[in-house]
Amino acid sequence: MKLDQFLKWLGLADTGGQAKLLILSGDVMVNGLIETRRGRKLIEGDKVSLAKNEYIFSNNEPQGRKLVNSD
Repeated sequence: MKLDQFLKWLGLADTGGQAKLLILSGDVMVNGLIETRRGRKLIEGDKVSLAKNEYIFSNNEPQGRKLVNSD
């Protein structure tokens, strides 16, 4: 699954355009590094972070698994 699609699956972006803006703004990290490629392919175990929340991509759980919520 691509990064922008994953953000939509998680409900962090309502549209592909919104996901694109989040990614291009530098607010999204994959495995601890800022990722600006919306078409980046995620692989099993990739950690996606946005707004102090971290999710692990899993092919078996397309919605991901939330790890951290720092509220």
